Parts: sequence; structure tokens; C-alpha cells
Amino acid sequence: MRPFPWGAAMTLGLSRLRLSPEVFWGLSLPELAAMAGAFGQPAGLSRRDVEALMARFPD
Repeated sequence: MRPFPWGAAMTLGLSRLRLSPEVFWGLSLPELAAMAGAFGQPAGLSRRDVEALMARFPD
């Protein structure tokens, strides 16, 4: 079993994603993996979805 690549994770979180240390160290590993794109691209919202959100949360 290989050790976790903390150096690469820290470079990603602190340098590429520009997270503060507090935010970085507060993330779970699945959250960091999602931010790194490990789970693919999320599905986009349809126009209907956006309009429904706008109606529900007007500002």
C-alpha cells in the first residue's frame, strides 16, 4: 500500500485551488477529490431548472 500523496494534495488545494489552509484542512478526502474532478463533470442545469431556482430565490 502506498502512502497518501499529501504533497500533491496540498499543491492542488493550496496552490491550484487557492484554498486557505483552514478550508483545505477542513475538507474531507471525498470533498477534495470532488474539487479535483475525480468524479467527472457535474451535469449542468437546464434553462427550466435555472428559471425555477430564480423564481424560488429572487434577489
